[in-house]
Amino acid sequence: MNKWLINNRGNNFNEVSKKYNIHPLIAKILLNRDIKNFETFLNPSAENSYHDPFLMKDMDKAVDIVIDAIENSKNIRIVGDYDQDGNSSTMTLLDGLGYFTDKLSYDIPNRMTDGYGISFNIIDKCIKDNIDLIITCDNGISAIDQCDYARDKGIKIIVTDHHQTIKKDGIEIIPNADAVVNPQQQSCEYPFKSLCGAGVAYKLMQAINIKKGYGMLECENLLQYVAMGTVCDIVDLKDENRYFVTKGLEEINNTDNYGLKCLIDMTGIKNGVNVYSLGFIIGPCINAAGRLDTAKLGVELFRDENMNNVEAYAKILVDLNEKRKKLTEEGFNKAVELINNTELKKDDILICNVEGIHESVCGIIAGRIKEKYHKPTLILTQSENQNILKGSGRSISEYDIFKEFDVFRELFISFGGHPMACGLSIEEDKLDEFRIKVNENSELTEEDFVNKIVIDSSFYIDKIDFDLIEQIDSLRPFGKDNARPILGDRDIEIIFAKMIGKNNNVLKLKLHKNNKAIDAIMFSEAIEKYYYLLEKFGENTLNQLENNISCNAKIDILYYPEINDFNNVKNIQLNLIDLR
Repeated sequence: MNKWLINNRGNNFNEVSKKYNIHPLIAKILLNRDIKNFETFLNPSAENSYHDPFLMKDMDKAVDIVIDAIENSKNIRIVGDYDQDGNSSTMTLLDGLGYFTDKLSYDIPNRMTDGYGISFNIIDKCIKDNIDLIITCDNGISAIDQCDYARDKGIKIIVTDHHQTIKKDGIEIIPNADAVVNPQQQSCEYPFKSLCGAGVAYKLMQAINIKKGYGMLECENLLQYVAMGTVCDIVDLKDENRYFVTKGLEEINNTDNYGLKCLIDMTGIKNGVNVYSLGFIIGPCINAAGRLDTAKLGVELFRDENMNNVEAYAKILVDLNEKRKKLTEEGFNKAVELINNTELKKDDILICNVEGIHESVCGIIAGRIKEKYHKPTLILTQSENQNILKGSGRSISEYDIFKEFDVFRELFISFGGHPMACGLSIEEDKLDEFRIKVNENSELTEEDFVNKIVIDSSFYIDKIDFDLIEQIDSLRPFGKDNARPILGDRDIEIIFAKMIGKNNNVLKLKLHKNNKAIDAIMFSEAIEKYYYLLEKFGENTLNQLENNISCNAKIDILYYPEINDFNNVKNIQLNLIDLR
């Protein structure tokens, strides 16, 4: 059973409501999200959202190096990463720098053979191709030896990244690159730390445009890529990121990039791209290339000017994503079986070596296992190298997986990440030692393993109107640190209940309060909740409700109000998050 918690930050919401002429509920939601500047949040613009890119440590050095390379026709190579943010970062720099130079190429590591980040193999290719300057994006902050190697070989290297820096005995270790642009550095005074890799790459492009005399607004077409990376890498959707996504969605929905248009069309997205379609449709297709083939497919989709090639790339990406879904489901089932049938289920931190799964889907499986058990989870499998396991971890808010695992870094072959996710490789015979030590080191309690739903406010469902829903929708885009608002109401009468949908997995309700009937629908855990109602009220009552016979069945609900537009008829509908 989920635990419901009320967010009580918004105590002075009436005062804020009057000051900004907004609904008291909207004021409470904004206060709950710790928003300081209401005007900027409600009306994000370039003028009120952008920070000076030169506030970022080493930005001035990086800009001078890049401009020197441009003006002297030096060969520049962008080295990205194989996920969506890596794709977005790479495209941001390729398109951005492409306005100034044609001495430009890119490379992306192969997940299976190179592993994460810039490798010695990639640098050797740069040497062979007479590259003068390497710019990493969405990687590089942990490439200590690789940066030394590149510079020893006479290649300048700029690191742009957003991942956590390496710390040893509390001391930060920064690569010895010619410039390191990453707001996570302790000595970086940039005011917003939660940029994705593409966001950092975009700040570099802004700075170059400023230095070249064009101004930072000249490269806003790049926000179509930055928005993808920001949403898909699940960084905080506030401050600068809020504008990136808001403006970026405009750019996406008016794009002239044929590859992006093809992908939108082939995935069946209708009525425009939004945050959901970026995060759950477009992003996974691009990610699938890096998981099961080469991430360069995603870059070529956006770069190739041959329409036939582009259409072929889009189809390959969609097909790869379907394959990825199948592999994920098979791997998830194997992991659940392993946990349920072994002593692993007793552990605070689930560390599972799952045989026979594709290493590229470890992170997705870890995320699903984490959701199922609400425990920090690391899923590993055999790599191409004998006796070496590779895997990905996903965590809960109560457990900083990067910090907690970093204590045992000496056991790993490689390791990186941030508080909610990590990736590592480890010798197979060291895995049990690591699992035992990390669990002995755990300070998690049973309370931490209970899924908590934070409620923005109680709100009577009969008081909801179209205007309020529109005001709530003005808070979009929703995502990390700006979650879709959750409201609650008690003692609601059910006057209709039925399982519907193609697979009979959607719960449809009609609710009644103060002489007002309102439609409600539940997607997540709908089957479980139907059987919960069956257990509580009995089969006879559920049969009566299915036939619209009122029988005083009452529930408490958590919900999100929305407008259901069916056959051009608009009705208020409650999207149920939970019930009891």
